[in-house]
Amino acid sequence: MAGYDTFLLGSAASLVAGLGTGLGALAIFVVRRPTAALETTLMSLAAGIMLAASVFSLLIPALEAAEPSAGPVGAGLIASAAFLIGGGLFWLAQQHMPHGHLTTGREGQDDLEVKRLWLFVLAITIHNFPEGLAVGAGFGGDDQSRSVALTLGILIQNMPEGFIVAAALVALGYPHGRAFFVALLTGLVEPFGGLLGAGAVTFVAPLLPWALAFAAGAMLFVIGGAMIPETHRKGFESRAVFGLLIGFCLMVMIDQTIQL
Repeated sequence: MAGYDTFLLGSAASLVAGLGTGLGALAIFVVRRPTAALETTLMSLAAGIMLAASVFSLLIPALEAAEPSAGPVGAGLIASAAFLIGGGLFWLAQQHMPHGHLTTGREGQDDLEVKRLWLFVLAITIHNFPEGLAVGAGFGGDDQSRSVALTLGILIQNMPEGFIVAAALVALGYPHGRAFFVALLTGLVEPFGGLLGAGAVTFVAPLLPWALAFAAGAMLFVIGGAMIPETHRKGFESRAVFGLLIGFCLMVMIDQTIQL
């Protein structure tokens, strides 16, 4: 029953985190279109939060979970292998799924005629799934405060992402209500990742360090392969770097505060 409760908790937490995109998208009814500088700052903050979360709430707990049975070196090998597998699989997903980014345009296979709206939706799906996986897997560990901090951090970083997506859709001519609904929908892929992560660590306990490090690798790939490049293409590189640093520190403070 305890394992089942952990599964439900991890799944529910991923849903809560995913709703952050909808919360952020609400701002579209007040701020109709963010400037390029604001968009860069918001995306950089989100990237910094994700970067800290992948280290403190996923990779370090993965090492701690693996060390009792595998030893320090074995734990490092397990975490590194799972980390690289996570990043590698999401690299493959990016290569073979048609999707687009807000500033760099279309990537992936070009043989499908996909409306730009659905390119955005697919892009956010690829980016949000590992976040749900991370939240779901995080609740399989012994330190629940870290899991709560991770959920809160992902919730906060999803808010600027939801606003940016909704604002981009409005700029393409979509009604505000529809833009909000699509942004909300993109965040609701996270519970699917949460179900997978929570199920893996709840019902197959030895998978915990693998699942945590896998989610960390997937998140870091999203940060380095998509979010950071997006923030360095509009001429606000310094703003992007400081946004990343501030977002990282924000997640550190969330993690420390939750553990009080």
